[in-house]
Amino acid sequence: MEYTSYKVVEVPLVTDEELEKVINRWVGEGWMLDGIHFAMRESSRRPSMAFVVFASNKNEAAKSRM
Repeated sequence: MEYTSYKVVEVPLVTDEELEKVINRWVGEGWMLDGIHFAMRESSRRPSMAFVVFASNKNEAAKSRM
């Protein structure tokens, strides 16, 4: 049986370079990008923080080794 495992990475400095680093690192380790969620402040148009969500499908055998 397969199940989906998720990983959430908090990015406190939201720039294109930081997001690119985080995405390339975790995709390189076999995770798939699932989405990016931004935390906004009312006083600014730029996000103050981002949460990058990755997913990975694993089978039951891999789950038992965790």
